[in-house]
Amino acid sequence: MDKGSDRGERIAVLCVGNRLMLDDGLGPAVYDAVREGYCLPPDVDLYDLGCLTLDMLNAVRDYDLIITVDAVDGTDAAPGTVFRYAPDDMARRSAGTQSLHDLRLVDLFDAALLLDYRAEGLCLGMQVENPCPSEVAIGLTPAVHEALPLLVETLVAELVHRGVDVRRADGTPVVGQGGATVPSGEGA
Repeated sequence: MDKGSDRGERIAVLCVGNRLMLDDGLGPAVYDAVREGYCLPPDVDLYDLGCLTLDMLNAVRDYDLIITVDAVDGTDAAPGTVFRYAPDDMARRSAGTQSLHDLRLVDLFDAALLLDYRAEGLCLGMQVENPCPSEVAIGLTPAVHEALPLLVETLVAELVHRGVDVRRADGTPVVGQGGATVPSGEGA
């Protein structure tokens, strides 16, 4: 029997970004890596969103936890640095942009509160090098591409920490002895 999380929560992972704009395609790159390398249980839904819009209000109603994965900029950290934060941690500060898109996750949650929808939010992001190329460019810059596995493993570790039964594509569990997460490529 598949199990999602020990707590029985429904989880949405929203991978946000534009594949045609270099590092802004970080979210879709994480989506691809998770789809290729892992099997998620039925109560965890993985989305390749493009841009976050108010159309996602129903997600706040339908899920217990919403995790967004997106590019961040303006943090003064090196490209490839991974961040874990609450939806409003970076959004309400003048420094650091939690998302390169018009709608921020905190805006979505603020709108949802007006409708009395409640879900926990969590953001995973990575400082990018070039989020706005002057021309259409598919792919990630080298520093961000090299750090992509760290962001994927951070997402998987977050899910496992919450009791989700995440498996590698070959069916082996992501949890090693004593419940410690095992990075991709290492034996369990």
